[in-house]
This record gives sequence, C-alpha cells and structure tokens, in this order.
Amino acid sequence: MAIDRSISSSLSDARDALVNAVVDSLSAYKNTVSNLQQSGLIAPAALCLFPLYVLALLKQKALRTGTSTKLDERVFAMCEFKSQPLQQIMRMVHPDLYRLDTMSDQGALHLNDCIVPQPHLLHLTAEKLTREGAFLMDCGSVFYLWIGKCCNEMFIRDVLGCPNHASIPPNMTQIPELETPLSERLRTLLAWLQDSRTFSSTLHVVTDDASAKTSFFQHLVEDRSESTFSYYEFLLHIQQQMSK
Repeated sequence: MAIDRSISSSLSDARDALVNAVVDSLSAYKNTVSNLQQSGLIAPAALCLFPLYVLALLKQKALRTGTSTKLDERVFAMCEFKSQPLQQIMRMVHPDLYRLDTMSDQGALHLNDCIVPQPHLLHLTAEKLTREGAFLMDCGSVFYLWIGKCCNEMFIRDVLGCPNHASIPPNMTQIPELETPLSERLRTLLAWLQDSRTFSSTLHVVTDDASAKTSFFQHLVEDRSESTFSYYEFLLHIQQQMSK
C-alpha cells in the first residue's frame, strides 16, 4: 500500500498513511474498551507490535526521508518490497538480532545429527550492543556480524581465524571453516537460518573500519535516525495524534 501510494501520490503521503493506520487502529480499539481507565497507549495483543513495524517501515530506504538515500537505492528497495516473499520482507523491515559470544547449546534444536543453537532475540537498539560482544543481525538478504572492539580474542580467533580485532579485514564477507566448537556452532546457526529462505544471503563482518558499519546501525530501528523518531518518541507522537 505504502509503496503504491508513494508512486501514485508522494512519499510524504505514503508516510502519513502509515502513521494514520496506527492512529486509526489504536483509536478504534480504545473506543471499544472505553471502560478501561488507563493512561497511555492501549492495544490488543495482535496490535502490540504494529507501531514498531510501522516505525521500521518508515526507516526503510524505500520510504525514509533525508539526503542519505540515493534514488536508485530507493527504487531498488521499492522493487524488493513488491517482489519478495512476506517472510523475507519481515526480516528486511525488522531484522533479527542475536548475541553470539555468549551462545551456548542450552535450548538448542536437535535436527538429525546437528545441534542448532538458539540465541535469544534482542531489541534493535544500540543499547543492546557491547564493545565486548559479537552480534549477528539477520536482515533477510544479508547477514551482519558485528564484532565489538573489545570482543574476546578467543572468539575472534576461533570464528574468524584472526589473532585479534585489529587484524580483522575491513571488508570480510566469509566465515572460514575452522575446526573449533565456536566456528562449528556459528556455521550451523547460519546454515539453519539460510535453509529457511529461497536464495542465498550475503554476509558482512562489521568492525569500526568496515564499509558495512553504517548499514548495520541503520537497521537498529528503535533508535533515533535522521528521518524519524526513536521507538519511544514515536509512541509519544502516536498518543498525541490520538488525543487531537
């Protein structure tokens, strides 16, 4: 809907339509449960994440404002939204973020002869990142492996084959096949995630010097960006619109 509106009308109209969809939905629900004496936003379970996904949509290259999005990148992103499977689009809009350096076999899936670790999902905010950690972001068509500057050298050595953080190549796009438990665990997780999609996803190892660093942080949709609010600010904005 939003992509079609941005083409037939304007980008600002498409963005306003998404925000209005949240306002109208939550207003309608509030009116049906008017006997509840609660301040703030209330929503049924089915709509609890609706504001977050709309905010994430507003931050996509296809719909975001600002000067950092080139026209060809915007058009390509629009085409992706019109052609990709729903599951892929959901990961593009709201990626999955995992911490890897503390990953264990607790709660792992046992599939055939493989043990697939199941690290906990994290909120998409920089507050969940630490300089001592390593994090995997699954954006559907691309994986980002972010390595903190003070990440454990054993993890870097056993997973990336590099002696320390400073020696990680700036544009590394492959995980070497090393015969270490950490390497095998991560490669098993990546293979399991890859099996759920119809085409192969690329991988970027992200450090402070990597060209993919900007793209990685742009996917932290709960944080403030140049074009729109943080998640907390967006909820306040929705509440203000509902009170008008």
